[in-house]
Amino acid sequence: MKNLSFSRSKVLAVFLSLFALVICYQMIRIQNSTEAEYLDKWAKNYGYEVRTIQSERGYIYDRWGNLLAGNKEVYEIGIELQFVKNPAAIASTMSNLLELDYGFVFKAANIPYVPGETVYITLVDFVSYEKIKELSALKTRYENQNPYGDDPNKPSLRGLVWSPHLQRAYPEHDLASNVLGFYSFYNREDGTGSYGVEQYYDSLLSGIKQNVVISLDPYELQEIPTAPAGASLILTIDREIQRSVEKILDQAVTGSKSVSGTVIVLNPENGEILALANSPRLDPNAYWEIEEIFPDVTAINKSVTQVYEPGSVFKVLTMAAALDSGVVTPETTYTDTGVFEVGPWEIYNWDRGAWGEQNMIGCMQHSLNVCLATIAGWMQEDRFYSYMERFGIGHRTNIDMAGEVVFPLVVPGNQNWNIVNLATNSFGQGLAVTPMQLVMAVSSIANDGKMMAPHILKAYIQDGKQYDTVPQVMGQPITAETARTLTDMLAISLEQEASDALVEGYRVAGKTGTGEIAVNGMYTSYLTNASFVGWGPVDDPKFVVYIWLEKPRTSIWGSVVAAPVFRDVVEEIVVLMDIPPDDVRVSKTEE
Repeated sequence: MKNLSFSRSKVLAVFLSLFALVICYQMIRIQNSTEAEYLDKWAKNYGYEVRTIQSERGYIYDRWGNLLAGNKEVYEIGIELQFVKNPAAIASTMSNLLELDYGFVFKAANIPYVPGETVYITLVDFVSYEKIKELSALKTRYENQNPYGDDPNKPSLRGLVWSPHLQRAYPEHDLASNVLGFYSFYNREDGTGSYGVEQYYDSLLSGIKQNVVISLDPYELQEIPTAPAGASLILTIDREIQRSVEKILDQAVTGSKSVSGTVIVLNPENGEILALANSPRLDPNAYWEIEEIFPDVTAINKSVTQVYEPGSVFKVLTMAAALDSGVVTPETTYTDTGVFEVGPWEIYNWDRGAWGEQNMIGCMQHSLNVCLATIAGWMQEDRFYSYMERFGIGHRTNIDMAGEVVFPLVVPGNQNWNIVNLATNSFGQGLAVTPMQLVMAVSSIANDGKMMAPHILKAYIQDGKQYDTVPQVMGQPITAETARTLTDMLAISLEQEASDALVEGYRVAGKTGTGEIAVNGMYTSYLTNASFVGWGPVDDPKFVVYIWLEKPRTSIWGSVVAAPVFRDVVEEIVVLMDIPPDDVRVSKTEE
């Protein structure tokens, strides 16, 4: 029995050895066969690639849900070389329908198909749905006439293919374009937000890209995943207020022959920007024209990207500091001689006149440089600059738009500061601010002394949830009492001079500004920044409006070219904001 068992084991071992030899032989044979060559070639031809899947970019809406920036479906058209039957028909069609160069398309369609090498060529991108509709109808007609494309005497568009993708679109064209910025790209994979909120919130809007492995085998079915969409933004901007303000500003820039213009409408209670208009503007659907419209591309949004010497609108802050510190009251008198001496320097009024005895209301009404320089001297430099710091002068507002710049406030102790700076700074010369800095500072006077951070984002929506922006308090540079006192002073000032800024039915406060522009280190009388800042209604301010016209040529004075713009803007926004006239509001309160 032992011998029999041993014999069986020997037979089994021999059998297994022979079986293993057969397997090895087959493996060697297969590896060196024509079938193996084919399979190896197939694997090389149809390998894998890593493809980046883009998220759909988030939408941008105004405060009422009106679409300001979204996405539209466009198409890429290309050629799959292995299926081309009639290059001439493809070239002719693309030339006639899309005005592509016939020679370019014909050459591309004639490239030999070589597996493992180029199999697809892009002809054109960002083609509209309307054109694709025409192309599809034409391709169907040709296929009905020549189903397989084998008849050389009949046209065939076999091999011509198209695929959809999304393109950034701005349905309101240039409306609020300085706020929005734009989405720019060299190709679909490297797009990025540029300027405005498109740049500032680029990462939030763009979502998270995903890298996926895609088989290049055309016969392999696979599901390509989609990346989660980016967040959508709801801005504080009111589309209708923005539209009205832009129209008024465009007319003002043209009428005054200004280089540019800016208008900001802000809610002083929470810092929300209701409108922010620039002129000129860019249609972001054609963003590549930016250098044509703005040789200096930072000028796309001058409210945050450009500093300037504000001139007399700055007197509002100087007077606020003087009142709050107790240096003056509205009744404080001052005898204006028309000149203020600081060492070897002399300061004059805008008209070189002497206005005699004035109280502080008269000082503001007649915009007396000498008066404000005198008051700044009474405060002395430490107190004056302390208040300017509290108003945020020389600091960023941190507005949520790209490109904000700042010009540092030169203060005592700095090597560039001189005692004459105290005098000139008091009436807005020798220092520089952005319009956004100035409107933030002044808004505190319209809001009982409380200064709110200006912001453009009201909320964002992500993963089906809405996240609201919480208004931020930047500080309280002056008391509520000071704010109300100064507001009343400036309202009286406008009324006494019968300013063009007055609005029928509404009591408003405000101040003009005419800042001289330095050329080669010397101020000129013919180049100015004309401005106006005002707010209302004075008993319960709901808006602050700031106007800046750069280098107006019909008149250099803010009282002439900027003040009427304030009136025109306010007449529009009180309707759009549903603010009743003063007498109606008072009567309702009394009831």
